[in-house]
Amino acid sequence: MIEYPAILGRRRDYPPCTITVRDTLFYALSLGCGSDPTNPSELRFVIERELTALPTMACVIGAHSIKDLDLGIDYSKVVHGEQSLQLFKPVPSYGTFGCTVEVESVLDRGPEKGAIINLRRALRDGSTGEVLAQSLMTLFCRGDGGFGGPPPPAGTPHFTPNRPPDAVFEQQTLPQAALLYRLNGDMNPLHADPDVAARAGFDRPILHGLATFGMAARAIVMNLCNGHASRLQRLRARFRAPVYPGDLLRTEMWREGGDVDFRTSVVNRSCLVLEDGRAGLTG
Repeated sequence: MIEYPAILGRRRDYPPCTITVRDTLFYALSLGCGSDPTNPSELRFVIERELTALPTMACVIGAHSIKDLDLGIDYSKVVHGEQSLQLFKPVPSYGTFGCTVEVESVLDRGPEKGAIINLRRALRDGSTGEVLAQSLMTLFCRGDGGFGGPPPPAGTPHFTPNRPPDAVFEQQTLPQAALLYRLNGDMNPLHADPDVAARAGFDRPILHGLATFGMAARAIVMNLCNGHASRLQRLRARFRAPVYPGDLLRTEMWREGGDVDFRTSVVNRSCLVLEDGRAGLTG
């Protein structure tokens, strides 16, 4: 049972971590970058010369288990519901970083309906303490409603434009995509162990939500930013359904001034997996 309001504002400051060029290269490769090894826009993420970090790496640098926060929830019934990221400066391709995670809000959907916990994460430069990025992870805790907390606010529906997309990007995920991506720090066996996945109600291990999120960011950077990662400053999306390693992803994008509406679907299963996508670009 969630102990509300005891966990509200709970904070964890993690020890500094060091990211190497190798880590940055691996992160990009785990998202499929380099699938065209002659494309200069792809190579800037996967070879050392003028190496650039993908913006969504800010979500995984210094990654730790949410169990560290001792939230008192049924972790076997938790799913990643939404994710957002705001970048204040480009993420360096190597260096020392600090990370702080705080419980920003705890919302009660009611008995049998579950709870929502929002975790705010700040990534800092380990030398200066400057905040480089902030992300918000929304957890849908399916087994923890009815604890007496405040209800979620009424949401405002977001609709994609009623016209053909300005850009479409398809990405074939690898059968071993989750086994690769977990080496970025999220070692949850749901993404690797078939028995654990079956107990959670899935046919087989699923891809990490943050991997799908990162692949959508890759689609936007490559198609609407000419491969320049620093132009992507904001990104958010809601997870609609799981992705299985080996799925073919299609990201559709609509330019709206300096913003981008997007959604991602699985072509081979005709299934929407990311919705309410919104990105903010510069330049």
